[in-house]
Amino acid sequence: MRIDVSQNATNAQYSTLSPALAVGDDEPDRNLALELVRVTEAAAIAGGHWVGFGDKNLADGAAVDAMRSLLQTVHFNGIVVIGEGEKDEAPMLFNGERVGDGSGPECDVAVDPIDGTRLTALGINNALAVLAVAERGSMFDPSAVFYMEKLVTGPEAADMVDLRLPVKQNLHLIAKANNKKVSQLNVMILDRDRHKPLVEEIRAAGARTKFIMDGDVAGAIAAAREGTDVDALMGIGGTPEGIVAACAIKSLGGVIQGRLWPTSDDEKQKALDAGHDLDRVLSTNDLVTSDNCYFAATGITDGDLLRGVRYSKDKVLTQSMVMRSKSGTIRVVDGEHQAHKWETYARVRD
Repeated sequence: MRIDVSQNATNAQYSTLSPALAVGDDEPDRNLALELVRVTEAAAIAGGHWVGFGDKNLADGAAVDAMRSLLQTVHFNGIVVIGEGEKDEAPMLFNGERVGDGSGPECDVAVDPIDGTRLTALGINNALAVLAVAERGSMFDPSAVFYMEKLVTGPEAADMVDLRLPVKQNLHLIAKANNKKVSQLNVMILDRDRHKPLVEEIRAAGARTKFIMDGDVAGAIAAAREGTDVDALMGIGGTPEGIVAACAIKSLGGVIQGRLWPTSDDEKQKALDAGHDLDRVLSTNDLVTSDNCYFAATGITDGDLLRGVRYSKDKVLTQSMVMRSKSGTIRVVDGEHQAHKWETYARVRD
């Protein structure tokens, strides 16, 4: 009997890769994940030099420069849909800018070289360098309304909560799904005056609050990720950050729900003109429709998710998280970098 030992036959016989993990030539493949973490590492190292110096603009500028430089080496044809602003407002990583080496799949790109510039400037926890990528045209356009009301929780309660329900009811559903008492829940929330009524509702329901100064991307991921001692994120935060968080939550298996929250009549009219229903609750899949998206983040300061940039003799130490939704893979990457090889991004204070 003749046995076919060709490469195709061998692959067909022995491959156990699920067809659900396969990607076409025009889709971002799994190798992209580790390319992206190199980008966030560079931004975090550059921004890390300015931790605690009190100048958030210098920190952000350093991180932007590094992220933009490394993005040009990534094997994809990306367009920044969530960036640092419009072209005439942001000299680098502006909305609509093309990034990547120009080859490979077309992608939507969301960048935040420092999620938490004030945290970085003051040396406060939870500052991250963040990057998200999805198939072209799959990210929600956040340009009409800057803020949205958010509810984030983990996989256990993902199919039970509803942003339209009273706060107390959602908390009871989360507690039931996690086999906890409401009094054992931790709810993360941005420390803003607008949240005073919400804080009162959370506490009246019997749950605890955990405030963050900025950086609700980290807060949203902490709420969806097991082992962080954060059970939910609630409150009003940036729409762009909600979309970035949705890319991560696609891998984590939790849920983010959002409802656009215009701050003026002009913004409300802009949203209506763009065809948005301001009463609609947007789900994770509304914010990012692709099932093949990527999220990468590197800690700049220590936080609930990752350690910040650290220095050891001639080394720079980083910790990153990279996720791919198609496989549901989450990797935590500890990096050791030779300090002298990163001097390009080290801005020396006069």
